[in-house]
Amino acid sequence: MSRLLVLGNAGIDLLCPVPHLPRAGETLVADGQARAPGGKGLNQAVVAARAGAAVQFTAPVGRDGAAEELRAILGAEPFAGLSLLPQDAPTDLSLLMVARDAENCILTLGAAADALSVQEAEAAAAGLGPEDMLLLQGNLSFTATEAAMRAALARGARVMLNTAPLRWDMAPLLPLCALVVANAGEAESLTGRRAAAAAEALHRAGAACAVVTLGADGCVSAGAAGHHHHPAQPVAAVDTTGAGDTFCGVLAALLLAGHTLPAAAKRAQRAAALTVSRPGAFAALPSAAELRALFAGVAA
Repeated sequence: MSRLLVLGNAGIDLLCPVPHLPRAGETLVADGQARAPGGKGLNQAVVAARAGAAVQFTAPVGRDGAAEELRAILGAEPFAGLSLLPQDAPTDLSLLMVARDAENCILTLGAAADALSVQEAEAAAAGLGPEDMLLLQGNLSFTATEAAMRAALARGARVMLNTAPLRWDMAPLLPLCALVVANAGEAESLTGRRAAAAAEALHRAGAACAVVTLGADGCVSAGAAGHHHHPAQPVAAVDTTGAGDTFCGVLAALLLAGHTLPAAAKRAQRAAALTVSRPGAFAALPSAAELRALFAGVAA
């Protein structure tokens, strides 16, 4: 069976609902707080596993109680394998502020993610083969990310990169990627272009295929098969946190299972729409049962 290695961050999310996103110099009083597992790597791995992929999730964590909390929670997920690598840094923490209009901003502390070494990244990818895929995000260091990509490619595996968070220059890595997924803001920062033009620019920069997500406007893709617009399902958004992670996790799982990009993107957008229709990040991720029902109800 084809395997999906998700190599990324895992941490604790502290979610604070706020009246609106803060302006410069403004102090806000949150409407409450909630604590949950999080991190883009963790969320995408969980969704991909719930979508039916054989997921190996590998993530750097601290040597602390938060890491043990994550280990206990993730033990209930349908992973093919789970490897939390202890680092001499505290487990990552993210503060998520979600406004009443469903928009959000996120502040992440990523010392554990940054501490993952090149050697650990290479070792994580050592078991991949030609039928497998590596999924990465921007939370790890550039050197660890590049090392994992090259190790995966040396074994014939495909590489998928989600450009969030965009915190170092990803341009040198684009030629290593079978698929790059960026949101509209990230794509514009990388290319200076928008929407379909940004997807085409990412493709010309070396990515075999590029997908740019546009929120309520769906997503656009560019690759050898040309340009395509994939409309989104209309939904009343409650909280957009986690939508991109749901999209990436479902997309990776379905592409690994042999679905075409248009068919996979349609299902990934339906899953993301489900995520934004309810509050939270981890709590809003679709369950395995919800994904099975969603896939059964979406025509190819």
